[in-house]
Amino acid sequence: MQIILLEKVGRLGVLGDVVNVKDGYARNYLIPQGLAKRATQANMGAFEARRAELERVQAEKLTAAQALGAKLDGLMVQVTRKAGMDGRLFGSVGNADVAEAMAAQGFEIDRSAIRMPQGHLKQIGDTQLEVALHADVVVSITVSVLGEQ
Repeated sequence: MQIILLEKVGRLGVLGDVVNVKDGYARNYLIPQGLAKRATQANMGAFEARRAELERVQAEKLTAAQALGAKLDGLMVQVTRKAGMDGRLFGSVGNADVAEAMAAQGFEIDRSAIRMPQGHLKQIGDTQLEVALHADVVVSITVSVLGEQ
């Protein structure tokens, strides 16, 4: 399916690109999220009429993400969980737990923005995680998992 991108999408393209993607990806993710529209003549004309407004909105989002990224870069978040004698947690710490701990410090971050490449944290200790605030803004935070008996 041919679509017009309304925002920058990682590994796909930037604002205004007409790209071919699988039908399910377009119908189930890109179009409902407002990231793209079908590439019809009517939508192409409407996009060109709104292009300046979309570019301005995109620039504002990027500036806001960069400002938040400057505050978040190097942030340390502490999460306390029950742990055994060997340092293994009873359960795990996921991205929702990290987002909740960041909210307690005053940073409202969507849990889907927190990247955990090795999966949920299951050991006490410090771990570096990435937070993707925008397609171009990715900052690093430290999550310190503390054990309690």
